[in-house]
This record gives sequence, C-alpha cells and structure tokens, in this order.
Amino acid sequence: MTVRPTRRPLRALAAAAVAVPLALAGPAYADARPSHHTPPGAGAMNRVQSVADRALQPRTRFTMAADGSSGSRPDGAGIPNIDSVKSTVRTYYRADATGVADKASSPYITEMSGILDRQEAALNRLYDRSVRSGKKPAIVLDADDTTLWTYDMEDHDMHFTFDPVLQDRWVQDQRFPATPGMVSFVAAAQQRGFTVFGLTGRNDDQKAATLGNLAKVGYSGFTSDRFFTKWTGKGSSQQPSYITCAAAKCTTVEYKAGTRKHIESLGYDIALNVGDQWSDLQGGYADHTLKLPNPTYYLPSPNLPGVDEPRLTPRTRFVMKPDGSSGLTAGGEGIPNVDSVKSTIRTYYNADATGIASRTASPYITELARTTGRISPALDAACAVGKRAGVKPAVVLDADDTTLWTYDMEDHDMHFTFDPALQNVWVQEQRFPATPGMVALVNGAERAGCTVIGLTGRNDDQKAATLGNLAQVGYTGFAADRYYTKWTGKGASQQPAYITCAAAKCTTIEYKSQTRAHVESPAGGGYTVVANLGDQFSDLIGGHALAPVKLPNPTYYLP
Repeated sequence: MTVRPTRRPLRALAAAAVAVPLALAGPAYADARPSHHTPPGAGAMNRVQSVADRALQPRTRFTMAADGSSGSRPDGAGIPNIDSVKSTVRTYYRADATGVADKASSPYITEMSGILDRQEAALNRLYDRSVRSGKKPAIVLDADDTTLWTYDMEDHDMHFTFDPVLQDRWVQDQRFPATPGMVSFVAAAQQRGFTVFGLTGRNDDQKAATLGNLAKVGYSGFTSDRFFTKWTGKGSSQQPSYITCAAAKCTTVEYKAGTRKHIESLGYDIALNVGDQWSDLQGGYADHTLKLPNPTYYLPSPNLPGVDEPRLTPRTRFVMKPDGSSGLTAGGEGIPNVDSVKSTIRTYYNADATGIASRTASPYITELARTTGRISPALDAACAVGKRAGVKPAVVLDADDTTLWTYDMEDHDMHFTFDPALQNVWVQEQRFPATPGMVALVNGAERAGCTVIGLTGRNDDQKAATLGNLAQVGYTGFAADRYYTKWTGKGASQQPAYITCAAAKCTTIEYKSQTRAHVESPAGGGYTVVANLGDQFSDLIGGHALAPVKLPNPTYYLP
C-alpha cells in the first residue's frame, strides 16, 4: 500500500522553501531574522520567534557629529531617533507629559549641583591667581540655561522648535526661573570678591527685561553697565567699535570673544567664563571655562580664524536606549543634542531649510535603493516558490514610511512633533508620495505570486483615503478586504474578535502580530506571510512572518 504524505508536512516543506531565498537575501537590518510561522514544531518555532524578537531592537550606540554631517551616511539606524532623544531629554529634566520640568529633583538638577559644588570649591584658587595678575578678578556668565532656565519654554511651549516671537514674549514677561544652583553659586563668587558680568545672545531690546528677570529670581550682581546684549542694528543699538568680524554678520564666537577681550581691556581678568553652549566658551579671553549641560538646543559657531580649540567641542559618541531611560544616567553631555539630531536627520533626507526632503537624491534614497535592490529578487523568488507550492504566499506592509513617505509632514508641517489633526488632513487629502523604491518592490512581489496585505496603525476612518493614496502613487495590489486599519471604537468600528489584549488599550505589537496571525488562519485567508515590512520595530515584533524587514526611519519612534 502506498502511503500518501499529509498536507501539513507538505505545507511545512513549502514554507521552508519560501523562506530560503529571503534568508539568503538578508533583511534590511542585520538584526532582523526570520521569525515564527505556524506550521509544524510549534515549540521550536516559538523559540525561533523569541530569538528573532529579541534581535528586533533599535540600536543603542551612536556616533554623531554636532553639525549634522553624520547624516551623509546611508545608515538611518545609525542616527539617534528624534522621539527617543526627546524622551531621554525629558527623563533627564524629569519633565511631565506637558513638557514642564521638575523644579525640585531631576538628574539635571543633580548634575548641576555636582558641577557647581566642584567649581565653587575652586573659586578661592581662581581668585588668588587673578589677583596675582594685577587685574580685577571677574566671572562672565551667559544668560539662557546658564543663569536663567529656559526648559519649559523650549519643551512645553516651543516643542523644541525655536520661535523668536514666543521667546521674546517669555523674555519681556520675565518668566524664566533661575538655572538650578546658579543663584547661590554667583552669590558665592561675589562674596569672594569676583565682579560678575553678563554676556548673552539676547538683544538690546531685551536687556532691561533680562536684568529684571535676573533680579526677580534672586541674582544681585548684574548691572546694566556690566551686562552685554547683542545689537539690533536699529537706532543707537549698533555694533560696538571693539568688535571686529570677518563678515557683515558676526558669529557668536566673534561677538562673545570680542566682548570678553573688551572686558579684560577695562582692567579685569576673566578667571572663569560660564556657558551652556560651546560657542559661549570658544575664542579665549578667559583663564578657565565651565560648560553647563544642555541637550535641548545647539548654537554652533566657527572658531576664530587661526584658532583651534578641540577641547571646546561637543561629544560625538553616545549610548542611548530607545525608551528614554538613559536620561537617568547619561548626563547632559551624554544625551544626543536635539538640534544636532534634527540637523543629522535633514542631511540624511537631503531636506531643505523648510523641511522638505529631496525626492531624487539623498543618503536615505540611497539606503532604500540598496535595501529594495537586495530584497526584491529574493522576495519575488519566495513569492513564486510559494505560489507553485500552493501555500498562498503573502507580503504584509505597514503604511507610513513603509509604502507612503511622511517626511515632509513630519518635518515641514509638524516640526517633528506629532499632531493627529494635521496628520488626518494629510491622510484625507492623500498628500503622501510613495516611499522610495517601494512601488516597484510591492508590485513586483504581486506579479511574482504574492498577495499584498496592508497593516497600519491608521484608523478605519482613514482607510478609504489611504487606499486612494496608495493607488494614486502607483501601487496596484492593495484591496479593501486585505487592508487592515485600527478600530476607532465608534459605531461599527470595533476591536475584532481575533485580537485579545492585556489592557483596554492594545499595544501596536498586540494589534499587528495578532492581525498577522489572523491572516495566516483559515478565517483570515490561510496565507503564508513570507515577508513583513515596516519602518518601526513594533511593526515586526510578535512573529507570524517568515522574514521581518526593517526599513530606516529616525523621524519618530513607536514602541
């Protein structure tokens, strides 16, 4: 008697055949590996899934120059994710959900206390050295985030995107608290005999309000004649004769170093120059410098001609976990600076000054071309093998930054701060271009025999517009019955029976992994998901795909 093999082993054999080409091609990131698929050996496959999920984690070590030039590498995973950076900054300042910093206790306050305690212990030595020079001992201090603390304005009001109108309102209203520990530090310096000078990039129109704010929060040493603000070029507010600049517009270093030189010409010895920006400290004319931590913004300025000060430069190597917890231990200089990260991202996308990405050439487009060029042949082969084997091969794809490209919305319109109302406008108006290279990849997989399935965090109210946008930019395989959007909880849009979550609000991983499981089940079509493509790790974790493929995206993070 001939024994015929059962369909289940045949299905497993076919699934293995489908996985081989994709495994040989390698997913977009080295740490993305084939994960769980339901056929035989459930225990072993679950272990594979567990290993794969542990591998599907964001990078934690970064090398990033402060000037944004690191974005020229076609390596999106090597750029600190902007959402993770913001979360780390907020942990460091112990800011609440609205972006208001804790004024009593935080890693920032602790670090400031340590820095100022050590510096205060050195004041006597600095004073004695200045006296021996035959000049009057002095200390020069910047304003923003050196004597006055701007965090709540930067995060709560500006969302880390500088607004000069809003800044002037805060200045004129004298709304800034003192930088932690600085009132007592400045008082201690005065008590030892130092003359205190202020030197800020705020302008002459803001001088009176700044002095008022300083007095209001407890400083007593700043006077109008010893507080230097930037000229406006209007009326009597003109560039001083003691400042000479290489171009019509002075750099920060030219302005501040020239002003310190002027202070010393008045008979003072600047024993200590204190600032939160490296450009506050460059250019000399101070015996010692003190850099205060500030990862919330970066104000670069070139060195003076012929002057090289490598010691007064930002850190370039960082360790940062994606969940923001590194803000507890990294210290301010160990957190990637928000402005530097934005600049790096814009270099990577070759974005212009308004936040519009190049559609023709960028490190991002180069990386996508390499990824799709490597994945497409293997995916097409897997689809063809699966179709011949009768296992109903399918490819699952996320929407935002997997099939549709959101960069211009994220940067130009949202300034990297998510706005659901604005996002819905873009969705309903079908304004997104295709993610570079993905139309050819997806349409090719469909022609080779794969069913194309969409799985997005966009909601049911956005489904029709999303399908319209996809068709508009050239995708041919997406259909309403195979396009999964998130329920709204209103009317007929309710959580499906095939999704069970640990809490009332499902996580992205619960929603997406269980939807993929449904797709593989008889009720969902009985497909074999040969590849699952997404730009977020949460798009990929949870198995139910032979090969997860991670696309680069440093512009937001969805854990």
